[in-house]
Amino acid sequence: MAIVQVALGARSYDIPIEQDALDRAGAFLSPYARNGRLVVVTDAHVAAAQLPRLDASLRAVGIMAEPIILPPGEQTKSWRHLEQLLDALLALEIERGDHVVALGGGVIGDLVGFAASILKRGCHFIQVPTTLLAQVDSSVGGKTAINTQAGKNLVGSFYQPALVLIDPSTLDSLPPRETRAGYAEVVKYGLIDDPAFFAWCEAHAGDLLAGDPDARTYAIERSVRAKAAIVADDERETSGRRALLNLGHTFGHALEADTGFSDTLLHGEGVAAGMALAFRYSARLGLCPQADADRVTAHLRSVGLPHDLASAHVTADGAALVGHMLHDKKMAAGTLPFLLARGIGQTFLSKDVALDDVAAFLDADRAG
Repeated sequence: MAIVQVALGARSYDIPIEQDALDRAGAFLSPYARNGRLVVVTDAHVAAAQLPRLDASLRAVGIMAEPIILPPGEQTKSWRHLEQLLDALLALEIERGDHVVALGGGVIGDLVGFAASILKRGCHFIQVPTTLLAQVDSSVGGKTAINTQAGKNLVGSFYQPALVLIDPSTLDSLPPRETRAGYAEVVKYGLIDDPAFFAWCEAHAGDLLAGDPDARTYAIERSVRAKAAIVADDERETSGRRALLNLGHTFGHALEADTGFSDTLLHGEGVAAGMALAFRYSARLGLCPQADADRVTAHLRSVGLPHDLASAHVTADGAALVGHMLHDKKMAAGTLPFLLARGIGQTFLSKDVALDDVAAFLDADRAG
């Protein structure tokens, strides 16, 4: 078992990573149970696949799991389901000292974390991520949010969990498409500042996506260690280092908005296309070797991830996509920072990108 710590002083927390950890969850979670119970929030798909394992492990140590089951899908990160969840938690008489368990992917983790941050001015929560994307990215670092009509993750808070428990075996129940979408967040760490890890991804992506336990666990641990270090250094994106984790997201969120935040384009798929676009735009600006941009595109294509507007099922023109970007939460004084690259493993934050040039690039990129 590997244990990664997110070092945030008094708010530090551990991230145990172990195959079949869900079957021993009672041992990990028992210190956080009050009066022999834990409220577990999940969605209908995860409830069918993983809740019985968690329930059995909790019962083995005398803890009763009280489930709240929500609909699956990105649409659950909404005002309506936030209200539904808060009402359900209040009905269960959650107290400020209690811990709510988020069992699921990024949608459940984000929603539960935000609900915990505002319920009675803050109760505690625990992340038990069950998708690759959540295990390597969204469960770590304390970003919580819901979506609104104006855009993705525009209402939320920084609120750290008390524990993140990662069991790679939960990925066995995922559809291949969802695993590929999560892989986009794995390869992102190589593209940010670790070219050796990107090379590892090129060599071992097939093993990871096929479910090889060693490849999967290695990729998860390396990704979590990378993110934990960045979060410990820049929890709230004040120095700019944490912003590097948004590589591909400015483009990607615009693509998601164009497809209605639906199953047409999963979040990880949007990030994949967004990273490819970011590298090609960097090459257009003369910042990045074209060979590196081509290498990124080729790798994403090889694993079956979207790598351009067409493969992302996006039909809007460049101006419309830039219009979606104007709602990005990173906008400051009318300027939108972009994550660009000088090469693989050399991502940086640029604050002088002209949005009309981005629109022209998107139109040109679509045309080929």
